[in-house]
Amino acid sequence: MRTLYLDCSMGAAGDMLTAALLELHPEPETFVERLNHIGLQGVAFRTEKTEKCGIVGTHMVVTVNGIEESDALQYHEHDHEHHGLNALEHIISQLRIPQKVRENMAGVYHSIADAESHVHAVPVEEIHFHEVGALDAVADIAAVCLLLHELAPERIEASPIHVGSGQVRCAHGILPVPAPATALILRGIPTYGSNVQGELCTPTGAALLKYFVQQFGVQPPMRVEKIGYGCGKKDFEQANCVRALLGETSRSRENIIELCCNLDDMTPEAIGFAMETLLAAGALDVYTIPAGMKKNRPGILFTCMCRSEQREEMLRLMFLHTTTLGIRESVCNRYTLKRSIKKVETDYGPVRVKEAEGWGVRREKTEYEDLARFAKEKGISILQLEKLVNDV
Repeated sequence: MRTLYLDCSMGAAGDMLTAALLELHPEPETFVERLNHIGLQGVAFRTEKTEKCGIVGTHMVVTVNGIEESDALQYHEHDHEHHGLNALEHIISQLRIPQKVRENMAGVYHSIADAESHVHAVPVEEIHFHEVGALDAVADIAAVCLLLHELAPERIEASPIHVGSGQVRCAHGILPVPAPATALILRGIPTYGSNVQGELCTPTGAALLKYFVQQFGVQPPMRVEKIGYGCGKKDFEQANCVRALLGETSRSRENIIELCCNLDDMTPEAIGFAMETLLAAGALDVYTIPAGMKKNRPGILFTCMCRSEQREEMLRLMFLHTTTLGIRESVCNRYTLKRSIKKVETDYGPVRVKEAEGWGVRREKTEYEDLARFAKEKGISILQLEKLVNDV
């Protein structure tokens, strides 16, 4: 599987993500030239090589009417035009970019708008963006969305995000790091601070990562083909850059959570209800295994398998619907076959067939529920129906 991994050990900003992804692009100069003609009035992109702690990478310079992003705060506080969400959506709709890129840009901005709305306690429609709403941020988001569209990774993963520490000065005054809107956007995503003073993850960077990244954690085993370094403007003891790695990972590997508890005082009906509830809530699987308990009591090992982002909800439901006083957690690697469903037309109607392949294996299985329904309606056996489907 073509996988992009983003190392955010020095945070993430829109320009840094743009520069890192640009180094992965097969034609970076041509891409920047096209970027300058997508229809962002007054916005100009250019790149420059820079060095951070001995690492040579790319710094993306974005200017709005000749003013660079690093000078944007003073510009915001005086005569820079601010934008509401509707105005930004109009700007996005006029850009000369693929429709999918427009949709992704709008999705990123809605994430920012929701956070700003919550922080300022005003409706989304009344939000007027400052740092994140100016044209420089529109430019960063357009560049990242377009680069990801053209690089077309099948999966995007990232490290936990380093947010920095201390305080940051913005249009509203001096705020703690991470800034309130950034902290809200990053809810549910693994982050950490350190003795590095400053804002390492910006609202724009946070929103882009939240929108595109499918899993946060350590780098998966991958055959790396290209590496890109997107450098920030500031200098720290650590190299101030986002590192992007593009390569191949095993198509079938993913991390899942296994939540287990022992039960010896529940009825079969109550256990069945708990299983149904967890499955309805999106658990990957729920199962029980007979177990010998203390005091020689027969009991069961109750296990729920879920993705990491489902952990809190599954824990809540297990405590609510079982009598357990404690739940154990294990993180597992799961390897799966690639699955799909096709429909086969028969004399009795369409029947779904589940297909699976990978690891040198290919197999098919007819959907039982479809077979059972036709078997009841036509008064024939499931075996007869299976043979009919296999002969098609």
